[in-house]
Amino acid sequence: MRLTQWTDYTLRVLMYCAATQGRAQPVTITEVAEGYGISRSHLMKIVQQLAAQGLLETTRGRGGGMRLMVPASSINIGAVVRATETDFNLVECFDPATNQCRLNNHCRLKGALWRAMQAFLAVLDGVTLEDLMVTSSGASGAGSAARTVLPTVALPRNSALARRRKPGAAEPEFE
Repeated sequence: MRLTQWTDYTLRVLMYCAATQGRAQPVTITEVAEGYGISRSHLMKIVQQLAAQGLLETTRGRGGGMRLMVPASSINIGAVVRATETDFNLVECFDPATNQCRLNNHCRLKGALWRAMQAFLAVLDGVTLEDLMVTSSGASGAGSAARTVLPTVALPRNSALARRRKPGAAEPEFE
């Protein structure tokens, strides 16, 4: 399964807001756009959708911005992915309206792929936004008030820092 860019950016906005939750000034769209190298207008649509879903509180004008409307521990990543993805048809035969596969009645691939997609979503259902955050002690989740923003909100791959990294350099470890 491959997530759309819309979902990727949605998760980035939520993570950025969670990582900066304790600071006095709200996060701005410009700040996120520059931090990730993403179009401001694209982010505006994403933020508008997140606000409509009740996940972000937005304030317009000077000194405005966005903040999480609910605690990071209450934002389920599986629910966010389901709300932002438009097509869970991994293969043609998942959609009866467009299925042209001649093997449909004799194939077990459809069932295997369906179970794999359900397992993918089940893993995301067990993850909250808070679980994705790294505390100042380096542990993930656990609700620590102090968050280390830079390690948590990684620079995008096309950033100047990423371009300066030597080829073959180790990628960050994943849990």
